[in-house]
Amino acid sequence: MLTALEAAGAVPLLLPLIDFERVTDLSELNAALDLALAGEFDWLVFSSVTTVRALLENLTQRGHSLAELFATGVQIATIGPTSAAFLESFGATVSLAAHDQQSAKGLMELWRGSSARVLLPQADIASPALAEGLTAAGDTVTVVTAYRTVDYPAAADRRLTAPLIAGTASEDGDAEGVKPSTETQLLSVAEAKAQIAAGTLHAVVAASPSAAARIARALAPLEPCRFIAIGPSTAQEAELLGLEVAAVASEPSPAAVAAATACALKNFPVQQPKETP
Repeated sequence: MLTALEAAGAVPLLLPLIDFERVTDLSELNAALDLALAGEFDWLVFSSVTTVRALLENLTQRGHSLAELFATGVQIATIGPTSAAFLESFGATVSLAAHDQQSAKGLMELWRGSSARVLLPQADIASPALAEGLTAAGDTVTVVTAYRTVDYPAAADRRLTAPLIAGTASEDGDAEGVKPSTETQLLSVAEAKAQIAAGTLHAVVAASPSAAARIARALAPLEPCRFIAIGPSTAQEAELLGLEVAAVASEPSPAAVAAATACALKNFPVQQPKETP
């Protein structure tokens, strides 16, 4: 995303807002995964890459692996191609993935209920829409909390540290385990808020509903800074919290986010930082 924004002429700044922690009580998640390892579920549904990371960390720490889980023959479904690619990097065969509308609604439009036993691990703040949709389709759904979404930074002893990319180690410092380049400025919330007030920060891009919620709590009011959402669910969350959405990416990809940002900033009255005497 940084590369795409730079190619579009922007100067991207990184502002860590959300982070992820292991759940305090792992008993329910452990029990559900033990059943999955025993072949007790027909489908395993992932609603985010972070859910995959949470299961990877849990299984590894207990002497198992994602490959062992996938070898049970459980069918895999996910809400988008990013999660699907991540799962496939660990050897999964993804049977169902939403593409046009990468959300719970998009997956449910493809889903065909068949009285299946479904395991749905998800975040503590996840919308009930996916679980409700699967249940309404006639399936037996086991919902478990796989991780907690918290304000950045997470507690060091509970932070989710499983790698974002198969075969790589996570780095300290960034919420997703990807260390920014030395050329990219890393902002604090206070610094970002000061730049918005000074009119020198022109756009804020939110890549998830939880990021939009944190932006509303920590940075609002944003005007004249423009808010860009990575997708409809992020835009909806922002609007519910009183943020004006200037643009929504046509798809949750770096190129689409960069294009939406460029569109939102057309005719924007850019104010240059004042020179210090």
